[in-house]
Amino acid sequence: MDIFGHESQGILDRMIAIKFTKNPGAWINGFGINPSPALHISDDFDCGHARACHPERVMDSNRKQRLKNLVGTLVLLCFLWAVLRWFEYSQVYHPHKKLEQSGAALGRPWENVFFEASDGVRLNGWFFPADANSPRRQWAVLLCHGNAGNISHRFAYFELLIELGVNVFAFDYRGYGASEGRPSEEGTYADALAAHRWLQEKGLAAEKILGLGESLGGAIAAELAVRAPLGGIILQSTFSSVPDVGGELFPWLPVRWISTIHYDVPAKLARIKTPVLILHSREDSLIGFHHAEKNFAAASEPKFLRELAGDHNESLVTDAERYRRYVDEFLRLIESRSEMRR
Repeated sequence: MDIFGHESQGILDRMIAIKFTKNPGAWINGFGINPSPALHISDDFDCGHARACHPERVMDSNRKQRLKNLVGTLVLLCFLWAVLRWFEYSQVYHPHKKLEQSGAALGRPWENVFFEASDGVRLNGWFFPADANSPRRQWAVLLCHGNAGNISHRFAYFELLIELGVNVFAFDYRGYGASEGRPSEEGTYADALAAHRWLQEKGLAAEKILGLGESLGGAIAAELAVRAPLGGIILQSTFSSVPDVGGELFPWLPVRWISTIHYDVPAKLARIKTPVLILHSREDSLIGFHHAEKNFAAASEPKFLRELAGDHNESLVTDAERYRRYVDEFLRLIESRSEMRR
């Protein structure tokens, strides 16, 4: 009996049975009703109970829907992951292919050289030899530039370092300037190692090569010190890590969880005994001074932290005299250490 006192079960039985009969009037007559000739009940009449008779069809349909939902979710996640990777990459690397001028613009002897990284990528660099009468002609500074532009934008470094009497070798990472390929974290490390090897093939002793890293280049110079012998490294306006910077610029994003580009400078400095000079400005609006302090804390002695004036990567212009003095003092220290080893 249903809530109205009707014999619902008997009616249900007859409704199910009529689904499989060719005489629709039998069901209607069961209620004492004569079907009208105009009334047509299709053989395909479905009151919903046929599904109950084929549960495997329902399960199959549900499985297909779940599969569609799963595929759609995976496609969306892959798309979001690709967008995040593109965004991260575009924030870290800003290569400029066109060389604005050649090394000849410096008005002194120079070499335009090409060499290969360990994976076969062809790289370009400029070598400026020290003056023949320079007491530092056996020393070289390997310049690892920042994440933007190329070597043709670094003439201020060339001029200052040549004044200090050393050989200067600046190179472009893969994807920058005349260097082939596409930049990546491991790729930039391999490029610096290849440049270091080129200097040795030029006849310069590994312990008389200093790595000078500008911003991103500081992380590359630090990694070079992990992989190869160096006389010392100079980190100018260098961050502590890409995730640290990303977390500050985009605090609403879980940067530390999703970052695939790291350039972890403190981790590198903790692994080396190479003398370290850190140059940074408290006026740096992009890479705060606390990054320099974090790097300094991770480094081993001998280490030096020197303050400069000016915004990010501007100190060489706005505070050139102090910049020059700090680098010269560091060179003197490295030279004295080299003499003591003899």
